[in-house]
Amino acid sequence: MTKIYNRRKICFLGVMYLLLAGVLISRLGFLMIVKSQYYLEKAQALHDRERSIKAKRGVIYDRNGIELAGNKSVCSVSVIHSQITDEDQVVNALCKYLQMDEKEVRPKVQANTIREKIKSNVDKEIGDALRNLNLDGVMIDEDYKRYYPYDTLASKVLGFTGADNQGIVGLEVFYDEILAGVPGSILTLTNAHGKELENEAESRIEPIHGDNLYISIDVNIQKYAQQVALKTLKAKQAKRVSIVLMNPQNGEIYSMVNVPEYNLNEPYDLVLNQELTCDDTNKKDHRKATQDALNNMWRNFCINDTYEPGSTFKLVTATAALEENVVRLEDSFSCPGFRVVDDRKIRCHKVGGHGLETFTEGFMNSCNPVFIDVGARVGVDDMYKTYEKLGLFEKTGVDLPGEASSIMHKKENVKAVELATMSFGQSFQITPLQLLRAASAVVNGGTLVTPHFGMYTLDENGKNKEKFSYTTKENAVSKTTTDNMKRLLELVVKEGSGSKGQVAGYRIGGKTATSEKLPRGNGKYISSYLGFAPADNPQIIGIVMIDEPVGVYYGGTIAAPVMAELFSNILPYLGIEESYIEE
Repeated sequence: MTKIYNRRKICFLGVMYLLLAGVLISRLGFLMIVKSQYYLEKAQALHDRERSIKAKRGVIYDRNGIELAGNKSVCSVSVIHSQITDEDQVVNALCKYLQMDEKEVRPKVQANTIREKIKSNVDKEIGDALRNLNLDGVMIDEDYKRYYPYDTLASKVLGFTGADNQGIVGLEVFYDEILAGVPGSILTLTNAHGKELENEAESRIEPIHGDNLYISIDVNIQKYAQQVALKTLKAKQAKRVSIVLMNPQNGEIYSMVNVPEYNLNEPYDLVLNQELTCDDTNKKDHRKATQDALNNMWRNFCINDTYEPGSTFKLVTATAALEENVVRLEDSFSCPGFRVVDDRKIRCHKVGGHGLETFTEGFMNSCNPVFIDVGARVGVDDMYKTYEKLGLFEKTGVDLPGEASSIMHKKENVKAVELATMSFGQSFQITPLQLLRAASAVVNGGTLVTPHFGMYTLDENGKNKEKFSYTTKENAVSKTTTDNMKRLLELVVKEGSGSKGQVAGYRIGGKTATSEKLPRGNGKYISSYLGFAPADNPQIIGIVMIDEPVGVYYGGTIAAPVMAELFSNILPYLGIEESYIEE
């Protein structure tokens, strides 16, 4: 019995050994055949060290090929812990050349990681000096830093980039995918301890540089507009001054100014009017206050904020009335200095009133009672129909991030008082660019254009990559209405409230506004003027806005002369010839 039992035991163990061997062989076959590629890649990964090569960011040029945002060669300094042979030497050298504190540098040098970045955007001269020390474990890689040759020029349009050259605000972030390019890499062989093997060739994947972007801004026009805006800011002690100049025929923006601008090469340095309001002893509050101040400094008022447009909006009300045939240019109105609507007494800016006047004269005088009557004739439905045709219920589609939407009454909530105040530009809010877009359609023959900056891109070899196209909407306004509106707006400048917008030798159209900021009665105003030239065939349209001027604040008095000064220089520059008439 014992022998039989031993034989069975031996047989059982043999079978188990065979089964175990089969399992091991199967597993080994699976690893060697099925998973061979996977483990080969894992093994290679242990011996390959990858170093990124940054792509050169595409350059931003103005419409004439002048560089607005370019690249400066810099270096990125990092360390590989496993390759360092003298820690103190490395730490001392990095602190000295990079002007960093040892408390910041040593922990990074001691970090047992594949690669630890010490500092980016190091001047090339300093990077080259560090490289010449031949310190084990210290890596110096070529890099690029964004550079803006004009510092503050169009800062709130261009925007800036972060430490890794990614777009943060403005055109830099809107066109980031086009400008950024694709990084390359360097693969270096290492041993099991992570040290690079000598005499082993590196494999290199070259970066694909970003495409160059050409925009509609004209450097000379932008420079001049910014200079005039800054002069006005100081003279009127204003909170800000904004200017937009655009081609009303196609939406190309020649200039967009928001002073005070900031230095694009030092975008985290607060500038004029950006004061902190917080308890300096509370670090959390101070950080928040600082960030809030920076965000406000970077804001582009022309598209990021809304406002009550005031009397410049009367051109929209007049357009609606002419389109709906509820008013004729020679229709008579009476202005006693106010108009009573329901239980509200709404005053005219002329206390004694304008007396008897035609619609044309009411437009030239910017008379509120006339426009209250005209708005009532148009009615809510047709007024809102005109708003929709002129794009006032939608964003303009401008190629900048953060565009605000208009703030309008719901149509069902518009009663007599709301209709009256809307007729002369109060009780709702739009952006300056929405108004400029609507006005362009009113004077360009009725086409609603898309305001924009981007024109086309070229690759680094100068080959065409993409030409941008933008949507337009035809027949937003009839030709008859646009012809009448151009004549009316020209009369405003020749004989009406916009007379200070005249430019010798040119036919100018325009409309003034003086908007009281909320809450009413606080004594704060936005003075503005919208102008275009030539009045019979507009090639340029613009708006000037002076926010919270000190002293005289009427738009016709302080904003119209600013546009006149701009046009007197810009019109000849654009090749627009003078058009003298006998009058």
